[in-house]
Amino acid sequence: MSMWLTNQQLQHLQRAYQKRVECPVPTQVISSGECFPPPQTRQQAQVESLIQEEADLYASRQGVPRRNYLRSPSGMAAAFLAMNQVHGEVYNVGIDEAEDPEAAGARQAETKDQFIFDVHTHHVHDDYGWEGQLWIRDAARGNNQSKIPWNPELVEQELDLKYYKFDYYLKDMFFDSDTTIALLSTSPSVDPYKILLSDDQMVATRNLVNRLSGTRRMLAHGVIWPSVPEYLEAMDRAATELRVDSWKGYTIGDVLGAEPTFDKPWRMDDEDLTYPTYEKAHKYGVRNICVHKGVLPIDYESIPNWHYAALDDLGKAAQDWPQLNFHIYHAGLKMWRDARGVSETFEQTGRLPWIDEMAAIPEKYGVSNVYADIGLSFGALAITHPRIAAAMLGILIKGLGASHVLWGTDSIWAGSPQWQIEALRRIEIPTDLQDKHDLEPLGPADGPVKNAIFGINAAGQYGIELDSNGQPIANYKTDELSRLKAEYLDADNQRDNLFWGWIQKRKSD
Repeated sequence: MSMWLTNQQLQHLQRAYQKRVECPVPTQVISSGECFPPPQTRQQAQVESLIQEEADLYASRQGVPRRNYLRSPSGMAAAFLAMNQVHGEVYNVGIDEAEDPEAAGARQAETKDQFIFDVHTHHVHDDYGWEGQLWIRDAARGNNQSKIPWNPELVEQELDLKYYKFDYYLKDMFFDSDTTIALLSTSPSVDPYKILLSDDQMVATRNLVNRLSGTRRMLAHGVIWPSVPEYLEAMDRAATELRVDSWKGYTIGDVLGAEPTFDKPWRMDDEDLTYPTYEKAHKYGVRNICVHKGVLPIDYESIPNWHYAALDDLGKAAQDWPQLNFHIYHAGLKMWRDARGVSETFEQTGRLPWIDEMAAIPEKYGVSNVYADIGLSFGALAITHPRIAAAMLGILIKGLGASHVLWGTDSIWAGSPQWQIEALRRIEIPTDLQDKHDLEPLGPADGPVKNAIFGINAAGQYGIELDSNGQPIANYKTDELSRLKAEYLDADNQRDNLFWGWIQKRKSD
């Protein structure tokens, strides 16, 4: 997550957790800082209102406090019921789950052992002090243009950098969600004060969690920045001493800062500047190159280097380096000015900006080493335009193949990823979109397509051994981290429904 918001833009935003409405899923777009969040739409406001009405009704029937209901499996089901009422039947959810805790528990039990590998996660180091990084948490709490929290669990939590740090990372990722394995990332900057984590710090987190669990629960990125020479030199130590698991870079340049300059951009297909980085990656056998693309702010034309976030440099790089894998973060989704207009255009034409370009690359360039991470892109669309979220998955699967879509959430900027996990488990491409745009159904929560996206694909990229059923050989269910999670749940701990990031203020605020 990076900070692309100016001081002027921040005047129109607030922290997501400051919105005093609790919901199991966000009810408006939360920005991580990589884009200016849109306002709460009329439909999102309707969803928020319906969730509150259902919580009042079903909490009373179950004889539990309203807050406890919203943090329960039944509360999560109620949220998806509300979205279906507003957006149409996109999510697979029954009213019995919202009414009956046993029915909700039975549904939850069906996927309790699902293998989930999140390739896109973040936290900041313990001494991190730049509060500009809190903007996505604020948006997640409902301080965005739509005024709907992405993660209502964040609504009543104060805005504090402590929620971005390791303790909360461990809780949000592994105790409050079904995530099995997580890959830790960062954002580079020429300003050391604003760097989220160094290579050493990412690796320290990885090693600590893996020692604690006794299994391989975490992986770590190493930073690449071809236009900054010292990063090329640092790759030697990162690969040999730190033993990073893959590489992460931002072609658009330096993205951190309240007034970001986007200095030192680079192209993936620059033979003189970038290919030496690929040569080192290949030399050391660290073959996965993860690159931030898309998710531009609404006023992206004001950024001199915005075109470096486009996908026109990917095809040639993938052709020239078949021995490497290119993981495109956010799937290259272009952030649009008018989400409603884009949604209407898609409904009419089937076009999604830059997702179509991403999906076309394998056929256009004859490559099979390009993968799409859906971090942030899926989560944002799932609560604003769920039909488009489903269609995005269908388009990526149609072009790249179901084996080339990777699960990522960009957590913990918006709190625990559990709401995103539930959204993917339940989502289906509406039949009218399947027929009109020749898209295949996604299938059940634990079907082959969703199991591939949730973990099987990433396991293949990172050397996680699986059995014939797609389950890890390592017994994560009985490791120390699972034991600690069981103690946490046995103590009646629940998700806090807190979302981190920025949302737009209401005009009345």
